[in-house]
Amino acid sequence: MGISADQVDRQKEFDEANDLGFPLLSDPDREVHRLFGTKRLGPLPGKRATFVVDSDRRLVRSIRSETNMLTHADEALEVLRELAS
Repeated sequence: MGISADQVDRQKEFDEANDLGFPLLSDPDREVHRLFGTKRLGPLPGKRATFVVDSDRRLVRSIRSETNMLTHADEALEVLRELAS
């Protein structure tokens, strides 16, 4: 799933434009950002982070990079492959 502070209608537009195939959640109050330690002060956007959670709801990996967006997908896919084997 993906979470951002964008409103539901923007999430829907983004999903339709990119055919993501997974749920997008709206966090306009940035409560989820706060809980995961990705909230910034004031109106600044949240820090970009990817969390891989297994079927037991255990956090397997936290990926944080704001300069290399491909790192998020590459590392998450690597972890998912490891979990599947």
